[in-house]
Amino acid sequence: MTDSRTQPGETPSDASVPKVVVSRISLYLRELQRLQAAGQQTISSSQLGTLLGFSDAQVRKDLGFFGQFGYPGVGYRCDELIRAMRDILGTNQPWPVVMLGAGNLGQALLGYRGFGRQNFSIAAVFDADPAKVGQTIQGVRIHPLDDLPGIVRSRGIRLGMIVVPAERAQEAADLLVAAGVEGIVNFAPVTLTLPPHVDVVSVDLAIELEQLSFAVTNKLARSLGDATAS
Repeated sequence: MTDSRTQPGETPSDASVPKVVVSRISLYLRELQRLQAAGQQTISSSQLGTLLGFSDAQVRKDLGFFGQFGYPGVGYRCDELIRAMRDILGTNQPWPVVMLGAGNLGQALLGYRGFGRQNFSIAAVFDADPAKVGQTIQGVRIHPLDDLPGIVRSRGIRLGMIVVPAERAQEAADLLVAAGVEGIVNFAPVTLTLPPHVDVVSVDLAIELEQLSFAVTNKLARSLGDATAS
């Protein structure tokens, strides 16, 4: 599947791969998994791009960051490309995750089965509310914050999630960093201050809705402009 320039599991340095490319790799992986589940064995770059709204050239360019894939006259074999993408993304191994915050959103995330399909699992939840500590939600026990460092060390956990109110988010991030967590998903609508060795991805649903409202508003404005011009 790969040529001599690419060894299994070998990827370029983070600095050489734009984040948008990594985002598209995740999209390609989801679509390939869906196609494989439906029984499809091979796919071309044109087919994959069309399904996701990208050009075939874009698909080939994105994959080209990581090596040479596919077969002449055949395209890509779904199972092989899925394995390659899991190697690229690092999800070819289990990733236990700790979560800080057991409110409504945190409890909903505990019930999300998509994590498991991509080799992620919420291994432990922590909350500052004594009334929640000791409860078990979706099979995961809620621990006091004091237990965080020990559980992170003993289970070799490197990823964390922050699902707390904005005013508590920086405190939660500091606790995760002090415990040894290297990557954080932040659901709180606030920018975190983190040391350079800790990576963060922020998920702000209000911002996503703002992007949609902008697109819809401007689409309407363009339609009215076109109607006026005609």
